[in-house]
Amino acid sequence: MAKSKETFNKKEKEKKRLKERQEKRERMEHRKANAVKGKSLDDMIAYIDEDGNISSTPPDPKKKKIFAVEEIQIGVPKEVEGDAIEDIREGTVSFFNQEKGFGFIKDGKTGERIFVHANQLQEQIAEDDKVTYEVEMGFKGPSALDVKKIK
Repeated sequence: MAKSKETFNKKEKEKKRLKERQEKRERMEHRKANAVKGKSLDDMIAYIDEDGNISSTPPDPKKKKIFAVEEIQIGVPKEVEGDAIEDIREGTVSFFNQEKGFGFIKDGKTGERIFVHANQLQEQIAEDDKVTYEVEMGFKGPSALDVKKIK
């Protein structure tokens, strides 16, 4: 008679596989038996209270606020001409390299350093010159535009 080709290790692996399948089947049946069909509509509704927080209880109608549709602003408000902060500033050139074509201006009021490029100059400038300029936000910070020397 021929010897069985099934070894001890193969038998153990097969037993383990069958046991895992059985456990998986039991877990599935347990989930099905204890499953809740679905929540009622009242359980799914969420309310927003007067502070804008989500809650499960309806808000108090006495605390209801009424807003006029005309007063609601969506986006950035338009700039009014009177709102403009000083367009033209004054400062002193703290550093300027003629060869490389850039430098920095120290603002007269805030002391902030503002980058200036040679393309934005109306006339040649040097260090310690008093200048007027406008400011624009660039990629790396504020930069000066339309730079003019004060005589």
